[in-house]
Amino acid sequence: MHLLSYKLLVFVSFVRNTNLLAKILDSCRFFPQNLTSSSLHLRSSLPSPSIGHSFNHMSENMEQSPEMLLSPPDDVTIDIVARVPRSHYPTLSLVSKSFRKLIASPKLYKRRSQLGITQRRLYAVLRNRKTGEFSFYVLHRKLNGYNRLVVVRSLPFMSSRGSCVSVGSKVYVFNDLSVLSFDCTSHTVQRGPNFPQRMSYKEANVIGKKVYVIGDAFCHYVQGTGWMKVWQKAVTVFDTETESLERKLVKEDMAVGVGPFWSDSVVLEDKIYLKGYMNGNSFVYGPEERKWELMDEVLNSKDWEGACVVDGVLYYHDRSGKVLWAYDPKQGCWSVVNGLEEFLAVETARSRWSITVNHGAEKLALFFPKKQYGEKMICCAEIGLERRQGGEIWGKVQWCHIVIGDGPVDMVKCVSVTV
Repeated sequence: MHLLSYKLLVFVSFVRNTNLLAKILDSCRFFPQNLTSSSLHLRSSLPSPSIGHSFNHMSENMEQSPEMLLSPPDDVTIDIVARVPRSHYPTLSLVSKSFRKLIASPKLYKRRSQLGITQRRLYAVLRNRKTGEFSFYVLHRKLNGYNRLVVVRSLPFMSSRGSCVSVGSKVYVFNDLSVLSFDCTSHTVQRGPNFPQRMSYKEANVIGKKVYVIGDAFCHYVQGTGWMKVWQKAVTVFDTETESLERKLVKEDMAVGVGPFWSDSVVLEDKIYLKGYMNGNSFVYGPEERKWELMDEVLNSKDWEGACVVDGVLYYHDRSGKVLWAYDPKQGCWSVVNGLEEFLAVETARSRWSITVNHGAEKLALFFPKKQYGEKMICCAEIGLERRQGGEIWGKVQWCHIVIGDGPVDMVKCVSVTV
């Protein structure tokens, strides 16, 4: 194993990204002095890398001179890497096969959890307008500091009628009949149980450790002394702890109709709010009571779509008004998020769609399309949120980057994962 520790220190010595180097060396201050001094001695004693030298070549030199280093044990290596920001792991995985194995190791992420070091990562589903395929992308910070959406080729396509949600470090995909889950720490995929029968136009939402899937199903309908099969809205529950699906679909008493008439859905105060394309089709579903209710007029008064919930407040970007709206269920009213007027007026002026997603406490990410120099692209802005005295909510743009260059793609869904 000592070879892995050698390669870690080799990487520290030769990495050209000074920000990443500082973070790695800073993490070493938690460990014995001889470890830090060894890594620094290595930097001063070895020649500077020249063009044409690879990490593998440098690693071979180190393997021939192991006496130059004091190798730390396995747990120290894991502790060092655990303290490096998750966004730098793709770069660290370039060092060697051993490092790629370490980056995918459950031990590493268990240690990060023990240390309280977790980060939010964003996974997006993009539809290719030419092929019709729905592919998963991850928002990745490049060495130059800019964020880009990078396709994750090891993950399967999502059905055009599918839906996805995140729970912890996993993303669950609900296709026509099947359930898939993939672990975002290793990008490994597992197949879950099948739905007891086909469900169409599904909306999936998370409450606690359970995913509530609402859609159209062919249900038995009892009337008088007979019964018949009819299409009706139905709910089934997926338990993420047992990885099991409720085998019996729930037939609801309230006839809410069938078809794709919900534009969005969110969870507020442990209830599922489903916004209709038409105001009369907006409903609230209470899982505990298994009861449907009409959405209240105030929340239903806005045409919210691509919304997210941050710290119990619903946010959505109003493209026509060029503002970010906030709905606080405790106050029961809408308010404009202040401080973003100029940014939204300039950057999102001609956006055909927009999607917001929770990006951690007091933060959200806003995705929107933009045309620049004749090219169509997708941008992402991270917005910090602050509630000031008097209850006003203010926003501040932390960064705004072009995350997808010119290409025939549209964003369908984005989820936030904790890793």
